[in-house]
Amino acid sequence: MAALVIFNVINRRALRRDRVFRDRTDDLDFLNDDQLIARYRFPRQSILDLTDTLRDAIERPSNRSNAIPPHIQVMTTLRILAKGDYLSEVADLHGISIASASRVVHSVCAAICERIQNIKFPREEAEQRRVKEMFYDISSFPNVLGAIDGTLIPIQGMLGDDEPNYVCRKQYHAINVQAICDAELMFTNTVVKWPGATHDAFILANSNIPTIMEGQNGWLLGDSGYGLKKWLMTPLMNPNSQQEIGYNKSHCKTRNTVERAFGVLKARFRCLHKTGGSLQFNPPKCCKMIGACFRLHNKACSDGLPVPEDVDIQQLVHHNIINDDQQNNEANAIRRRLIQRF
Repeated sequence: MAALVIFNVINRRALRRDRVFRDRTDDLDFLNDDQLIARYRFPRQSILDLTDTLRDAIERPSNRSNAIPPHIQVMTTLRILAKGDYLSEVADLHGISIASASRVVHSVCAAICERIQNIKFPREEAEQRRVKEMFYDISSFPNVLGAIDGTLIPIQGMLGDDEPNYVCRKQYHAINVQAICDAELMFTNTVVKWPGATHDAFILANSNIPTIMEGQNGWLLGDSGYGLKKWLMTPLMNPNSQQEIGYNKSHCKTRNTVERAFGVLKARFRCLHKTGGSLQFNPPKCCKMIGACFRLHNKACSDGLPVPEDVDIQQLVHHNIINDDQQNNEANAIRRRLIQRF
């Protein structure tokens, strides 16, 4: 009997397959910058620079001779974020296993969130002046430090007690992201952690923005989903005079920058939009991927990279639930004085 067991063990070992190392095709070797931007959203030099920035965080010591190079890890992640492709397809494209692709994406996204700190609210006087001037040039709305809104990022369905919290008002599972942008469509503040059913006003109240804005000489522009505050100007629900109509028109045109910014973000990174499917991971991992996309978007804007041409940005905007709570007397007085300018 013992001899039979030994024979079976030896036989199974003999049938075990040898490890197969896939051919890792390197797109950096044969694609030009335009082709790389179309597939990865960044040209060759930007991908190499990004790899250098993240190398220490994503390079793993190994005694094996076939460890995944850092630049392949970065390109695998960029491809997932840019196209919203299935892990299996991206893994095959870059010559790695599906399990490796999954580990790589989360490792690189975490490193991006840690190493790339380019989401900064304007604090210095000169910087604030420049931001205000650029917003004023849009539609003559004065003293604006940023436009704020929320956007829904689809994620896969889930189970458990928290599941209803992630079902947004459009009846799919999502993360509700709050963001502020400047007139150049760069994001200056983001909050990426709340389930899709969370109202935008609640996210704002529980963020650091009220603390930041209380000490600022300027205000944010938000839609009617937010309550009117001394530092947050919202539109009038029922404008009557020509000045009120002019205020609303200028407010809408200026605040539209944040909707356009979300549109460009989702055009660059299709994993964030329903046309790219949905993020197929648990909420904490999805939040890391979303945070990485915001930072990469700012990098792309800073580098002057083009937006994909085959996307209708107007289809990507987020519309909010109207909030009628506008009973802040001091804020109302500020808005009334502002309306007199129009």
